[in-house]
Amino acid sequence: MKRMSVTAGLLVASLAVFGCSSMSSREAGWITLIDGDKGLENFNPIGDANWRAEDGTIVADKGKGGNLVSKDSYKDFQIRAEFWADHTTNSGIYIRCTDPAKVSSASAYEVNIYDQRPGSEYGTGAIVNVAKVAPMPKAGGKWNTFEITAKGSQLTVVLNGVQTVDVQDGKFPQGPIALQFANGPKDAPGGAIKWRKVQVRSL
Repeated sequence: MKRMSVTAGLLVASLAVFGCSSMSSREAGWITLIDGDKGLENFNPIGDANWRAEDGTIVADKGKGGNLVSKDSYKDFQIRAEFWADHTTNSGIYIRCTDPAKVSSASAYEVNIYDQRPGSEYGTGAIVNVAKVAPMPKAGGKWNTFEITAKGSQLTVVLNGVQTVDVQDGKFPQGPIALQFANGPKDAPGGAIKWRKVQVRSL
């Protein structure tokens, strides 16, 4: 009995070590840009959005608009991002920003978060002016997860486990990423965007 107990113990220990090793392997290469209320130091803010750390997130909810632009540039990569959006939020993740001082869908790929966008085909889950969604998923009022992959001209977007974009486009080959806050007109202001975790991994 004693010998069997020792053998069983060794087996459990081996499985635990294997599990930890496997987990480390899966996480290898990921760089965390935002984790709770930490991470503003990894970005350069542009515009007048009131980015701040609050309640375990990086959040913006006032200002005409602005972006957090990553200090590093990326070519082929994956992004994992956890975000909370109001129903009226106009936000998104720009990738491969070719002009870090003037970020827009004309100079980067804009992976959109905008449930109330006029012309919903380029709303939440789409890449503006590149890849449409139909029907458009809704992100407002809950926590969501984006998984974005850019490898060469192949771009894919997965929102909450559902693929919304799979497209070939080679306009923008490389650049920083940017987290967006965009306000609306006075009679329809944009809502808050909160980022709980943002990670990137080069491919």
